[in-house]
Amino acid sequence: MIKAVIFDVDGTLAETEEVHRLAFNRAFSNAGLDWSWDQELYRRLLKVTGGKERIAHFLEIFEKPPMEAEQIGALHKAKTAVYTRMVEGGEVSLRPGIPEFLDALRERGTKLAIATTTSLPNIEALLSSTLGAHWRDRFVGVAAGDMVERKKPAPDVYDLALRLLELPAGECVAVEDSRNGILSAKGAGLRVIAVRSAYCGADDLGGADVVLEDCRGLGLVVLPKSDG
Repeated sequence: MIKAVIFDVDGTLAETEEVHRLAFNRAFSNAGLDWSWDQELYRRLLKVTGGKERIAHFLEIFEKPPMEAEQIGALHKAKTAVYTRMVEGGEVSLRPGIPEFLDALRERGTKLAIATTTSLPNIEALLSSTLGAHWRDRFVGVAAGDMVERKKPAPDVYDLALRLLELPAGECVAVEDSRNGILSAKGAGLRVIAVRSAYCGADDLGGADVVLEDCRGLGLVVLPKSDG
């Protein structure tokens, strides 16, 4: 029996990656940088998890002038502020099927948690906007990228989520949209349901136990037939 479901955020709960891309570009422009990440480039950069790490990787592969870690951190903080304003302005909604799935899990008494590479401010902005001010009441634990030493594909964030749930991996399932996320969850011993997303749709999701084309089928996979 599945006692808990652990969700990734970006691309899984919501199609946020395009908003992240636009927020990066606005932050670059505001900082006087002539960088512009188009969709094709951003798909490549998403192979690197973590916003600060993504900026550092961009500097390296395009041989840009080096930046100190503090400068990268400040630039990423500015990007987070832009992203937060965009999300609070209603530019992102939960993926079709997610609200109904969350409600069904709550009615069933299934515990919920989050395991994501994104930062706590990004999570707060998205879920406050889409689930309301008391969104934390739905989740037993929130494990974010800035709370662990290593980001996905390392299992650290899922290990933390399991500790917060106080459940063994065998009683939980992860919902992911990317190969790095699948590797992370599998590294923590979890079963994984993968749902294809706009930016990671071409990822090799073969390591997942189940692959869905969208989120509408999640209830059919996780919930007992008697629950619909």
